[in-house]
Amino acid sequence: MSADPYSAQVRGLFAAPAHAGDITDGEAVYVADQDVRLRLSAAASGGTIEALRFRVWGCPHVIAATEAACAALEGRPVADLENYSAADVMQNLPVPVEKTGRILVIEDAVRSLGQRFRDRT
Repeated sequence: MSADPYSAQVRGLFAAPAHAGDITDGEAVYVADQDVRLRLSAAASGGTIEALRFRVWGCPHVIAATEAACAALEGRPVADLENYSAADVMQNLPVPVEKTGRILVIEDAVRSLGQRFRDRT
């Protein structure tokens, strides 16, 4: 068993997050809980998520999981935001079970963003 708490997949997503940043002409939410602060912003057109960006202050697992969530949701219907489940990330990314609460902060942010889009229509 490795003493390294971060898998190669987590290290890769953490080291090169393609979705880090902000979208200023879309919708945005900010969530702070479980020692995580997350700003998630998105632009959508025709009911499709065109771009998702994030700023997150948290451990490498949270940063990697947020990157994975953005990559998985970009290009999908906006309605998918409200149905997002952190279980998807937990199944595909090796995150220690003790960090589940932190990963649920991502779920809260994604679902809140989906509600923002729904409320503006």
